[in-house]
Amino acid sequence: MTAQFGDFQNEIYAGGLRGLRPGLPMTFDDLEARAEPALPPSIWSYVAGGAGDEHTQRANVAAFRRWGLVPRMLAGAARRDLSIDLYGMRLPTPLFMAPIGVIGLCAQDGHGDLAAARAAARTGVPMIASTFSVDPMETVAAEFGRTPGLFQLYTPADRDLAESLIHRAEAAGFGGVVVTLDTWVTGWRPRDLSTANFPQLRGFCLANYTSDPVFRVPGEDVSDTVARWAKIFGNPLTWDDLPWLRSTTKLPLLLKGICHPDDARRAKDAGVDGIYCSNHGGRQANGGLPALDALPGVVEAAGGLPVLFDSGVRSGADVVKALALGATAVGIGRPYAYGLALGGADGIVHVLRTILAEADLIMAVDGYPTLADLTPEALRRTA
Repeated sequence: MTAQFGDFQNEIYAGGLRGLRPGLPMTFDDLEARAEPALPPSIWSYVAGGAGDEHTQRANVAAFRRWGLVPRMLAGAARRDLSIDLYGMRLPTPLFMAPIGVIGLCAQDGHGDLAAARAAARTGVPMIASTFSVDPMETVAAEFGRTPGLFQLYTPADRDLAESLIHRAEAAGFGGVVVTLDTWVTGWRPRDLSTANFPQLRGFCLANYTSDPVFRVPGEDVSDTVARWAKIFGNPLTWDDLPWLRSTTKLPLLLKGICHPDDARRAKDAGVDGIYCSNHGGRQANGGLPALDALPGVVEAAGGLPVLFDSGVRSGADVVKALALGATAVGIGRPYAYGLALGGADGIVHVLRTILAEADLIMAVDGYPTLADLTPEALRRTA
């Protein structure tokens, strides 16, 4: 019989018969609690923190609790199919690792981008590699194995540099470019402000810039690099920039940060290949709508374009609900960052397997054998 993701629990129970217990946490809350002392305070605040009083960050998580999956019996869900097709890629799961700009610093050896790429190779769960990385994108992509990856672009104000980064992503074998729209300026983040710490201003995670032939620095000191980066980082893109971005690559182009149906429609009309519904996990703007609440309207407006989703995903149950609300693929962020901090690539693999196992078992128990069976009609609003 073909293995299913839910079989991970059988491995754990079998280990228990031999006196073995999991070395890493099984729930997000425990994962977060153990990761805090494993990370330097400045990195912890950057990863765990959000904008303002973090209301939106909490609201992202709470939004999932307002939905319940309706069990359907006698559905013959002994076998489940969680695979998806995305831009010609057949992926074994609808899960992906969302881009995290300091993921490199979350690893004990300081090379978390490489660990995440290795976890992608081992699990078949794609990674969206951030522009901000400790190791250049080519080195990261070389670790993907047969698992495809996407490249996330913080579009610099220097168009020549932007095009160079995109062309490097093409040459490195990335399967698409994800343009982040909501981070041309950083949001108000009290945790980071209280430590007066912004990693990139200290020269961290800038390898994709310093390895680029277009990124010219007058001197060799780190301060010269940071000054050049700070000058070109923020690019407040407008709709007028979209034809240029579309013209830079034949790779699938996705826009990240879309939460309004009108923006989704306009992006589709402009020729993008996918919509990424996200509010940056509550890290950029406080007081906003939970991303999950925006998802159904964005899916409808996307008119058949793939819709990726992240923000507030903490469990397999959350993944199932996002899929039922129309997401094509669902991204996790903080959970895999914490797994990385505790166990490197093995820690990420553990987190991905726990989330996939729970999603798979929920589909089994509640009678949803395929992702196509997960529709909005499968959900009900809870009190």
